[in-house]
Amino acid sequence: MQRRRLGWTAATFAALALLAACSGGGDGDGAEDGPAEVEEEPTAVEPGYGGTLTYGLEAETPGGWCLPEAQLAISGIQVARAVYDTLTVPDGEGGYVPFLAESVTSNEAATEWTITLREGVTFHDGTPLDATVVKNNLDAYRGAYPSRNPLLLRVALQPVSTVEVVDDLTVEVTTDVGWPAFPAALFAEGRAGIMAQSQLDDPETCDTRLIGTGPFALERWTVDEALVVTRNPAYWGTDAGGNQLPYLDGIEFRPVADPAARAEAVIDGELDLAHGSGAAELSLWQQEAEAGDVALVSTSDFAEVAHTMLNASAPPFDNLDARLAAAHALDRDELNEVRNLGLFETASGPFSPGTPGHLEDTGFPGHDPDLAEEYAAAYEADTGQPLTFTHTHQDDPEATRTAELLQEQWAEAGIEVDLVPIAQSELITTAISGNFQSIGWRNHPGGDPDTQYVFWYEGSPLNFGRIADPEISALLDEGRSELDRARRAEIYEELNLEFAAEAYDLWLNWVEWGVAGDPDIQGIRGPQLPDGSEPFPGLATGHPVSGMWIDR
Repeated sequence: MQRRRLGWTAATFAALALLAACSGGGDGDGAEDGPAEVEEEPTAVEPGYGGTLTYGLEAETPGGWCLPEAQLAISGIQVARAVYDTLTVPDGEGGYVPFLAESVTSNEAATEWTITLREGVTFHDGTPLDATVVKNNLDAYRGAYPSRNPLLLRVALQPVSTVEVVDDLTVEVTTDVGWPAFPAALFAEGRAGIMAQSQLDDPETCDTRLIGTGPFALERWTVDEALVVTRNPAYWGTDAGGNQLPYLDGIEFRPVADPAARAEAVIDGELDLAHGSGAAELSLWQQEAEAGDVALVSTSDFAEVAHTMLNASAPPFDNLDARLAAAHALDRDELNEVRNLGLFETASGPFSPGTPGHLEDTGFPGHDPDLAEEYAAAYEADTGQPLTFTHTHQDDPEATRTAELLQEQWAEAGIEVDLVPIAQSELITTAISGNFQSIGWRNHPGGDPDTQYVFWYEGSPLNFGRIADPEISALLDEGRSELDRARRAEIYEELNLEFAAEAYDLWLNWVEWGVAGDPDIQGIRGPQLPDGSEPFPGLATGHPVSGMWIDR
């Protein structure tokens, strides 16, 4: 698919990007006076089959897709959702409903869960989906399968005590505590796809030989060039009219790390579709969408939060005075004006609007350079050392400009900061290693707040900020097992307030994501879910690709 070349150039984008660079790993969410969220126009035309799309991603996934051991950022999740299915998915209301599973039910205490699988589903290698392979996948994710050494989900599934096969299509899971958020854990922000037994047991090429039950099957992958998937003719999914999915013949995913190049490639027709965030990128796409030259679906629903994550386990940020000094030195409103064109909303905490636990005012430290200097002086008096630190950030031009503005704001309060640029593919590894003092970060997409348990609980290997706060851990435990929804929301509001008081993270803005491309591409939101509910509106964990089609 090709379109005429439009008048946007890299220089045009760069001029806007000077005003609107993304924060460390992403930008924010649309405020009321910002760009309107864009939805797909309803069409009366019946979806058609055929066609292959080129899809631009913001990064490569060099570690591959051996899912229990993978470290998937949003680009990796987007590819995973094309090849693999998860047992559950979020619905249009932000709840979690069965997907590859036909049902997921529990006892009254939410400690015993029964997963019933769909009948007749097969993997790309022709083997059947059954209870044994699902049990083996769940065991692999939780560290109870001998041939796999999981990373992220070992911690996320820690409450699981047993996984047992009941019959060919039924798996029973028991948990150590009541866990009403278990269906959300089965989705795991799109990371918990079910792999074929042959991939699960592959000792050599599990990361490159992708075999799922998803709408598309892997054809080839050339690192840093393209990953190509083709239509799965035996896919189990259908649309609301009973027509088999997917509609497309294939998708070619291309990593395009430079946001300017990615935005221009969509406008020029070199990419049929791309997933991105950031004021400059989204602003250009919206202008083209208003002219009818580009289709754009964008949203701030269920948003991540862009923030500066502090390492609370080592100097200087193991000291509250240092954290408060760094927080009060930031002028987040200026950051929004200069880097986000004034379009996005300053974040108040980790929970975006609509997410349980969200508060408009958490008491997070406001901009006050004088107070920042006082806290910095208190830190020096306590430790004998001036407050200085390093700030690690993604090394693309936009993130670098944002980091430079943060550096200037800290300097105005007398705080010396050195910048450390690294590739996006190294961000997660750096966070896991703890080899940072502050780092530009993007995480905590909306949904069930319990999914963030692993990132904040004391001692969790995924607690990248090394937070050791007994109150936060106690609130996480309480929220995890609370069955009353109203009380759960109150618990996460209390947690939100504790984060603000302790300034473990410097919240910047909500992250808005958009998918832009050729106006003839339909179905970006995805098809109706198997239970008849509407597809999830958020884009922070990618989007379904089975429902996309080309209006010819």
